[in-house]
Amino acid sequence: MSSSKRHGPLRRWIALASILLMLAAPAVRAEIVLVTAMDSAIEALSRDEAEQLYLGRRATLSARGALILLDLPSGPVRDQFYRLLTGKNPSQIRAYWSRMVFTGRALPPTESANVSDAHRILLENPNAIAYLPATYAEDPSLRVLLRLE
Repeated sequence: MSSSKRHGPLRRWIALASILLMLAAPAVRAEIVLVTAMDSAIEALSRDEAEQLYLGRRATLSARGALILLDLPSGPVRDQFYRLLTGKNPSQIRAYWSRMVFTGRALPPTESANVSDAHRILLENPNAIAYLPATYAEDPSLRVLLRLE
């Protein structure tokens, strides 16, 4: 009996199991918004500016001074944010920031403990920008700078 005939049912079972796992896993496809405090001087943010900021290629927006960029902890929202904004997956982003830090070119955004912590920091610092799930777009204390779908 050839190897392919012996392993045929096993391969079909593995393929079926993989499909079932993908269907069962919750897909994170929610919209993400980049926000700042409502009393911030930052009025808007282009997609290009956001990408430059979150990849450390830029640290300021015109004469407003240094910004505080907030990152959420590792997880689905963070992964989706970088995928939508930069087209990079989590391992590519980690490798990118490792290179930037090692060469001394830039430091990554400040990681907040969670979404609530990021919200608190935004309200305390008018030069802070964070990405949050789109449910925060309705928060009257925050200004939406950019929507990523």
